[in-house]
Formats: sequence, C-alpha cells, structure tokens
Amino acid sequence: MSHCLNIDVQGEQLWLLGDKALYWPARRVMLVADVHIGKAAAFRAQHLPVPRGTTQSTLQRLDRLLTSYPCEELIVLGDFLHARTGRAAATLERVRQWRERHARLKITLIRGNHDLHAGDPPEGLRIDVLDGPLLLGPFALQHEPEPHPTHLVLAGHVHPVYVLRGRARQRLRLPCFVIGERLGLLPAFGDFTGGWAVQPQPGERVYLTADAQVWPVEP
Repeated sequence: MSHCLNIDVQGEQLWLLGDKALYWPARRVMLVADVHIGKAAAFRAQHLPVPRGTTQSTLQRLDRLLTSYPCEELIVLGDFLHARTGRAAATLERVRQWRERHARLKITLIRGNHDLHAGDPPEGLRIDVLDGPLLLGPFALQHEPEPHPTHLVLAGHVHPVYVLRGRARQRLRLPCFVIGERLGLLPAFGDFTGGWAVQPQPGERVYLTADAQVWPVEP
C-alpha cells in the first residue's frame, strides 16, 4: 500500500498518497490529475525515441491504489488522454482491460486542456465526462488552478514539483502536493510527465512524493 499522510483541509480529512494521488475517505473517492495516457505513443507517432510501457505502468499503479483503498469513485482532474495521436489501438485496449478490472467503479473525468484535443474517452469505458468545476463538499474540483468564489479548488494542470537543494549545487526535483487556503494542487499522476517548479507562498504547505512515500517540507 502507498504511504499516506492525513491532513485536515476545510474540516475534511484528506489522505495524500505517495503514489501521487489523493484519497478522501469520508466519500470513498480517489482523486488523480494529469494521467496522460498515450503520451509516449503520441511521441512515437512523431518518430521520437521514447520508452514503451508507460501506459501499462500508470494503469498498474492505479490498480494498486484502487485495490488498496475502499473506493466508490475515481475522479480524474483533467488530462486522462494525452493527444489524438496517442489513441493507438494497443493503448486503448490496455485501458479497456483496466476498466474491466474495475467494472463497478464510478469514474468521472473533468476535462483538461489535453482532453479537449484528444477527445473524450471511448464510450465503452463508461467514464462520465464533464467540464469543471465539480462542486463536492467544500471543494471545487477542476483541471486548471483558477480560483473559485466559494470553494477551495483542487486542481492539476501544472504538474507541480519542488526543488530540493543540497551542498555542492546538488538539486533534486520531486513531485509534490501544494495545499493553500484557497487552492490545492495535485502532482501529475502519469509516469511520463514533466514538472513546474513551485515557490510556496505564505499559507501554503508542500508535501513531497517519491518511492511511494509522502512527507512535508518544513517551513
């Protein structure tokens, strides 16, 4: 099971998971952002040499999470599919097989910018697709980290990473959660994604993830 860190946000207990996901136990909801299925296939379609197996690895990590925690719904905060050129038959077949392993699970996708270009997932995957925000409890669930007038936003899009600096100019970039008073960012769930280095602002908490672990950055 992925290591988790329990935090209080707007009076709700949220579990930050070392596998770059967020679990909301009161609702039995798993949240992930920026899965980017088919990204490697899209690069290969442009004749760029990138590794194979990233889709399978991403789906296996989702498998582990969904079997480790009691989940009634998976909510994807945008960018489930990467691009139209990544909708290769083999890629979609792997996703279909993964969906069959979780046939009773409700899945909701909040469209992100890549979803708009890639198109909605095939109808046979039984994924409810909508434009954000989705208001659930005290949270506005959406793809882009734009403020909401009444709810704390949980979003993705920017693939947040935090740069640890050591001696001799050593630097290490790690995916992270950022939780502020009006905005929370989830790290990119996909295995083949870049990252945007965040600079925490006053009132924001940063939690790093690596090797299925999660831990806070001390102020």
